[in-house]
Amino acid sequence: MRKEDTVKLISAEGFEFVIHKEAAMVSQTIRNMLTSPGSFAETEHGEVTFPEISTTILEKICQYFYWSLQYANGKETEFPIEPELTLELMMAANYLHT
Repeated sequence: MRKEDTVKLISAEGFEFVIHKEAAMVSQTIRNMLTSPGSFAETEHGEVTFPEISTTILEKICQYFYWSLQYANGKETEFPIEPELTLELMMAANYLHT
């Protein structure tokens, strides 16, 4: 995987998730950060820091991005969410427009 094909998402605790750029683009917010004109750090370095999103939640979000790519064709399948993560995931999803 080439560096320009990946994006680094950084959690509040500083944990780094390196994922395919295509997967990250599932999020409208991340897409806007990475494709906005101008010289924003996110665009130049391919890194997005989420100071309010924990490592556990960001990991689940990354899993969702890949799940969404795989099942975007309309196949009926559920994305598994642990009940204890529901509230934090809903707040993060609202922020990320996923």
